[in-house]
Amino acid sequence: METPPQTALVLAAQAGDESAFEILVGAYRRELLVHCYRMLGSLSDAEDLVQETLLRAWEKRATLTSPQSYRAWLYRIATNLCLNRLARAPRRFLPSETHPPSDPSSPAPPRLREPIWLEPFPDDLLAAPEADPEDRAERSERITLAFLMALQHLTPVQRAILLLREVLEWEASEVAQWLHLSVPAVNSALQRARRALRQRNVGSEVQMALPRQELQELLDRYVTLWEQADIPGLVALLREDAWFTMPPLPVWYQGRAAIATLLQTSLFPPGLQWHLLPTRANGSPAFGLYRRKALADDYQLVGLMVLEVERAQIVSLVAFLEVSSLSRFALPPLLEDR
Repeated sequence: METPPQTALVLAAQAGDESAFEILVGAYRRELLVHCYRMLGSLSDAEDLVQETLLRAWEKRATLTSPQSYRAWLYRIATNLCLNRLARAPRRFLPSETHPPSDPSSPAPPRLREPIWLEPFPDDLLAAPEADPEDRAERSERITLAFLMALQHLTPVQRAILLLREVLEWEASEVAQWLHLSVPAVNSALQRARRALRQRNVGSEVQMALPRQELQELLDRYVTLWEQADIPGLVALLREDAWFTMPPLPVWYQGRAAIATLLQTSLFPPGLQWHLLPTRANGSPAFGLYRRKALADDYQLVGLMVLEVERAQIVSLVAFLEVSSLSRFALPPLLEDR
């Protein structure tokens, strides 16, 4: 059966046809989720805001005067809801942005569970499986943890303008109308946002991506070394200034020596075994972290490790240890002993 044109769906939805509305908004749920996640840095908050966006769209469906602009109308609703949320919510960072480097030989402080940390985003939600590979790649580039951290340093309005103008490529006049600003104000905010990202080396550096086969060999070696608790081997894969953090623990460690000490003292004690389950998050290779204590029957999911790789070296390791934030990843809570 041929899908009705968008204009027909909009008109049917405005007349109260709920099935037409569901077909109409179904095409935009995924991209709205990505947009709200970029704005908020939280997948759970983004899911809430997408639901609220669609509820508002249904309630206010009669106010849309241009059916051809339905997608833009949804983005306008979503962006303003995100700005309202950001007006009363703290910015989300990683510990490397909020705390000084930690001493790997000291006990870790208690977890900070307030909503102050970035949350990971599953690559499976970035684009539909049938999407163009180039589109999927572009979406991945604009959702890395480095990009998300840089966005947090912008004001909410600057963040919205950068995403709407640079990522979604809306016209300055449209963005100005949506945000109740002048076009010069939008252009000025965009320039400030671009400058802030350049200062953090986001968007200006040349990424030296490894060929797929070489990257896979590196990741396979990483898994083997981690599961064997081979600390010298793991450290050899790191860039000299690599860093490692584990939110919600407010700690981070930089440099091969510090990370080696952390692995020795905290992560690889006698009797503890690990298994890594490959996945992808934030456009990067990632692994479900499974731990089995001595005498236990199964491996238990304890977190998600996201890696950043440049020039055949690992430059950052972010272990998200709040398991409740991983519900949208295809990671079983337990794995049987192999």
